[in-house]
Amino acid sequence: MNELQKQKFDLVTKNLQKWQGRDEWFFNREHTDTYELYYEGPYKRAEVWQKKILASLIKKDERVQTLLEFGCGTTRFTRWWHEIGIEASGGDISPFMLGQGAHLFDGDLVLADSHHMPFKDHTFDVLAFIATFEYYKDPVAVIREAVRVGKYGIIFGMMNRNTTKLIRRRVQQAFGKNPFYVTANFYTPHTLTKVIDEALKGRDYTITWKTTGLPKWFPVQQWNMTYGDFFGLHVQLNDVE
Repeated sequence: MNELQKQKFDLVTKNLQKWQGRDEWFFNREHTDTYELYYEGPYKRAEVWQKKILASLIKKDERVQTLLEFGCGTTRFTRWWHEIGIEASGGDISPFMLGQGAHLFDGDLVLADSHHMPFKDHTFDVLAFIATFEYYKDPVAVIREAVRVGKYGIIFGMMNRNTTKLIRRRVQQAFGKNPFYVTANFYTPHTLTKVIDEALKGRDYTITWKTTGLPKWFPVQQWNMTYGDFFGLHVQLNDVE
């Protein structure tokens, strides 16, 4: 990168740093440069179960062949979708996260805002939000934009509010040890469903969900109770051909 390119890049990132009018960790190189390490370390087992429930939900809709993951970050999950037979592309607002993703992912990526996706109606079969929807200040607008671009619905992968780890997260934040969740709005399957109902009023759709992130010693690792560190939720639109 030459000096002029660097100046332009710095200008873009400076303007983005106050996206939604607040500081966000994903515009900080200190955090984005080490993002992949979390999945390679303590979250490795959790990731396996997260992918299992996401796959079980999305594969029930046989119409889904293509997917756009928004907030794709370093493309950790974007790279995985093809393993279950879905052609994926990615989008993100953070040039730092997306810059890493460009080195790790062979598919198409776009730098853009989830509230204004640069795609025509029904460009993809489905939209995905994995560990990113928690950061949107206007979730209703994002959902409406998602179903404009994603013809058959949305799949969410979410950090669950109904978990004992929520206390640990808040304590860490109080001591300045965890910058990742400062601006996050944690949902449960039920509270997310209420937001979806508001956004999709008048549409015909079906919602299914599962939770995981249960203790290793627990006899099951995925279920349809609202408790667990993570949940997947699928919105299947029924009013389209």
